[in-house]
Parts: sequence; C-alpha cells; structure tokens
Amino acid sequence: MNTNIYNSLSGLNTLGVDATCEKLIHATNRQQIVKACLDERLEHTPLLVLGGGSNIVLTCHFQGTVVVLESKGIAIKEDDSAYHLVVEAGENWHDLVKFCLENKMPGLENLALIPGSVGAAPIQNIGAYGAELAQYCEWVEYLDLETGKCQRLNASECLFGYRDSIFKQKLKQRAVILSVALRLDKQWSPNLSYGPLKGFSRESVTPKAVFDCICAIRQQKLPDPKVLGNVGSFFKNPIVSKSQFESLQESYPDIVGYVVSDHDVKLAAGWLIEQAGLKGSSVGGASVHLQQALVLVNKNQATGDDVCQLARNIIAKIHKLFGVTLEVEPRIIGASGQKEIDNA
Repeated sequence: MNTNIYNSLSGLNTLGVDATCEKLIHATNRQQIVKACLDERLEHTPLLVLGGGSNIVLTCHFQGTVVVLESKGIAIKEDDSAYHLVVEAGENWHDLVKFCLENKMPGLENLALIPGSVGAAPIQNIGAYGAELAQYCEWVEYLDLETGKCQRLNASECLFGYRDSIFKQKLKQRAVILSVALRLDKQWSPNLSYGPLKGFSRESVTPKAVFDCICAIRQQKLPDPKVLGNVGSFFKNPIVSKSQFESLQESYPDIVGYVVSDHDVKLAAGWLIEQAGLKGSSVGGASVHLQQALVLVNKNQATGDDVCQLARNIIAKIHKLFGVTLEVEPRIIGASGQKEIDNA
C-alpha cells in the first residue's frame, strides 16, 4: 500500500479539477482497501473512496483521507446457461466490457465506453442505450464502514432503480464496494432498442458490431475526458407525470419524452437544456458542451465551484421555463464529504 505525500487529486478525477487532500492512499487489493478505510474511520477522519473518479465534482481541499481503489481481478465460472464473473472493484468498466467480448462472453456491449470503475457501477446502476447494470448483476460485496464487516447483497437487495441503488440511499457514505458478480447468458440476445441500433438485423448482427456502434455513438456525442475534462452526463433525465408531459407538449410540440409507465414520462434533459439556449453558456472555466448539452466541461482550469454554479444556473433556468427540476448525477464533494449541490 502506497501512501502518497503529494496529495493532488487533479489526475484522479475525470473533470480535471485541481483539488487536494490531507492524505492519499492507493489500495491495490481487497485487504488494503479494508484496512485503509477502517483505519481512517477509527481515527474519525473524513473519508473519500475513489475508483475512476468519473462521477465526482471536487469543490475544495478535502480535509481527510482519499483511498483510491486499484484492486484487480476477474474470476470466471460457467454452467450450461451462463458465465458467472466476480470482478474486483478497481477494474476499469470499459476494459471489462472489452475483456468479455474478446473472451466470447457477450452481453455488456451496450454499456461500452461508460467511464469509471466496476466498483462504482452499482452505485448509480450505470446504464445506456437500453441496458442497465441491474440486468446483469447477481450480487455486490461491500465493506460496511459502520460495522467493519464485509457484506453481500443480491441484486434484488441492491434496490436498483434509474441511476439509483441502495448505495445512494440507505448505504450512502457507509458502503465501500469491494467486488461485483455478473451473469452473462450464453444464449446471446442483442439489445437493439436504441435508435441507431435498430438498423441492425437481429439474425445477423454480432456482439462486436453492437459494441463498435455504441463506441462510435459515444465518441461522437461525448467529449473524451482526457482531452476535455467532464463527468459524462451531468443531469438525470427527469421523470414527470403523463399529464405534465402533455401540458408541456402544448407549448413545446417537439419536446422529447419516453413513456416509462402508464403514468410517467421520462424527458430528455439535454433537449431541455438546449431548448433553453444554454449550450455554450459558462461560469469561470466551466461550460455547457456545444455538441451535447447534457455534459458540463472543464474548458479552462475550472474549479469545482465554477461547475456547481453553472449547474445551479441550468437548474434554475429549466425550472423557470418548464416547471421541471433537474437532478445532478455526479457526487458533489466538499471539505468533509458528499454534499448537496445547493450547499456546495
């Protein structure tokens, strides 16, 4: 376990915010993760656990310890119907998707190029292009910071929802995910529900073709965080009642919405932001991306405060125009831990 005396976090968050912390620990296996986290808890030190750093906004110096999860390992078992994978939290998610394809275990291709680590994936139930982690998850193992014990929850106990899970609710700031178990059916069935994928033939399409298509879409729509700092989609797509959607349609006939139940419709947050004329708007070094309004980018040495103020401006404008309240996806991190964006 390496304790780094240079406590810059700028290279550990995909937004590229230049933040620092009191103490920085790189934990390369499960035992080191558990020890580091419990030791800091015993000292009553603020604790921040990082995977790929793709879902956080650091707003200031963190007055505590940052533990970076770098545990690696993919264990595979199979039966007649499926492959069963147990993946360590520090594995890169996109690398896992590629690994599965290369080893003839398809199923995750719709989730290609989602940034971040495997350990972060269950927290917000990552999803894209018609697929969600919940469809493949068998169980999640985590360290309970309150009891000091390692626990396992099966998929139903994780309470997965749209960009949501028990790890964002009851176990928020209490669970450190150690490993994730996935099930990939041997009888592959392509998920072609998303627009550009509908052009494929179910009979002839290959997992690699779906993977390549998803990668091309994401690379076209979303900036590479290595080139332009960002955390991907900054806002959740809001869900409104069917009656509210119909009312909005009267004023905005082109509004984009997807029926999710008999009573609810999911709006496209990016459409709302673009319609509000906010593409390219900025605060300090933070801007709304010109190609994808759902993405806020670090255009010129943005601070976490710049990003948060820009997000507040967007939320206020959308609420004023449409009567809809946007929710942020990334975690907002203050001096001692996670906080709400209103207080950031």
